[in-house]
Amino acid sequence: MLRETLSKRGVRVITGLGKYFRCIDKNRNGFLSQADFKEALKVFHLGIPEGDFESLWLILDDSKSDKVDYGEFTRAVFGEMNEYRKAFVRKVSFAYMKLDFNKTGSVPMVDIRKCYCAK
Repeated sequence: MLRETLSKRGVRVITGLGKYFRCIDKNRNGFLSQADFKEALKVFHLGIPEGDFESLWLILDDSKSDKVDYGEFTRAVFGEMNEYRKAFVRKVSFAYMKLDFNKTGSVPMVDIRKCYCAK
C-alpha cells in the first residue's frame, strides 16, 4: 500500500523523506524510532492505518531493535537498484574518489580547479 502511494507521488516525496529523516535523526546515527518514522509519514501525508503501520514496522525492523534506517526503508519500499543505476553510482563514486586527493570526504574548489580547465 505504501509502495503504491509513494510510486504515484514521485521522486520529490522520496528525496524529501530522506532529507526529513536526516533532520529528525537527532543523534546522527542514521536510525529513526517508531514515533519519528510515524511522524515523518504524517508530515508527508503518507498516513496509513495503525494495523498497516504495525505490519510495515515489523517488516522494516527485522532486527527488533525498535529502530529503522533510511537505507532499509528505501530498499524495502523500492527494492534494489537496477544494474544501470548501480553502474552509474559506481562511475560517480570513482570520479569523486579521483577528485578527493586527501581522502577527506569533501572536495574543495581548489582541488577541482587542479583537474579541470573551462577555457
